[in-house]
Amino acid sequence: MTKLSSMIDTFQLCNGYRIPCIGYGTWQAPDGETTVKSVKEAVKVGYRHIDTAACYGNEKSVGQGIRESGIDRSQLFITSKVWNTERGYETTLAAFEKSLKDLGVDYLDLYLIHWPASPSQFDDWEKINAETWRAMIQMYKAKKVRAIGVSNFMKHHLRALLEMEVKPMVNQIEFHPGQMQRETVDYCRANGMLIEGFSPLGTGKMLSNPDLMEIAEKYGRSTAQLCIRWALQNGVLPLPKSVTPVRIAENSQVFDFEIAEADMEYINNMPYIGGSGNHPDKVMF
Repeated sequence: MTKLSSMIDTFQLCNGYRIPCIGYGTWQAPDGETTVKSVKEAVKVGYRHIDTAACYGNEKSVGQGIRESGIDRSQLFITSKVWNTERGYETTLAAFEKSLKDLGVDYLDLYLIHWPASPSQFDDWEKINAETWRAMIQMYKAKKVRAIGVSNFMKHHLRALLEMEVKPMVNQIEFHPGQMQRETVDYCRANGMLIEGFSPLGTGKMLSNPDLMEIAEKYGRSTAQLCIRWALQNGVLPLPKSVTPVRIAENSQVFDFEIAEADMEYINNMPYIGGSGNHPDKVMF
C-alpha cells in the first residue's frame, strides 16, 4: 500500500488521476447552513476531497460551502452521484448537468452510479445499468468529469460494465469493521478499481462497540479514528461524515499512529456488528 502521511496524500486511479486519501462525506448532512458551515470547516482542517450526491438533497449547500471556503476549485476533488430515478442514458446526462449547476462547478472529479439496477426490481436490470454507464462514458470522454465509477455494485452488477469501452475506476461501498465485503473488494481490485468506503463508522454503530473502544484506547485514539485508520491500512479510501467541528477535525487526525498487525487481524475478523443494513439486491428505492 502507498505510504500515506497526510490528508493531501493520494491514491492513484487506473486512469492516472489522483484522489485525496480521505473524503469528507455529506450523506445525511441537512441542506442549509449546517452543511455550508460543515464543508467550510472540513476544508479549513485539511480535507480536499468532498463527497456528495443528488439524492442527499444538499448539493447547493455543498457548493456554497466550497465557494465560501476560500480554496480554489482546482485544489478540491468533488464527487457526486446519479440517483436511481435518473438511470438510463439521457436521464443520466441530464442529472449530471443538474448536479454541476447545483454545485456551481463546471466539472466533477468523480461521478458515480449511486446504486445498481438489480434483478429484484427489474427484468432488464443489466440493460439499464449498461445504458447508464454509456452516459457516464460519454461525459468522461467529453472531459466533463475526470473519473467515473459506481457505488454499491457487487460482482454480478459489474461484469457487463467491465466489457464496455471504459471500465469503472471506483466502487464506493459500505465498508467498516464487521462489513468488509471481501468478495466485492477482491473482484474490484483485480479489475483495477479503487474501493471507497462509505459509513466507515457503521452509521455510528462502531463508536459504542466495546472491542473497538478497547483497541482505540490502547492507541490513545477515539474509536472513530481507529476505524478510519483501519480502512486506510486496508487500502480503502474512507468517507467519514460529521457536522460537528471537533469531530470533523478529529476524523482527519489519523496519520501519526499505526494499528499493529495483530489488531488489524482481529478487527478484520470481527462479525457483523451493525451498519446500514442496505443490500444492493434487496433495497426497494
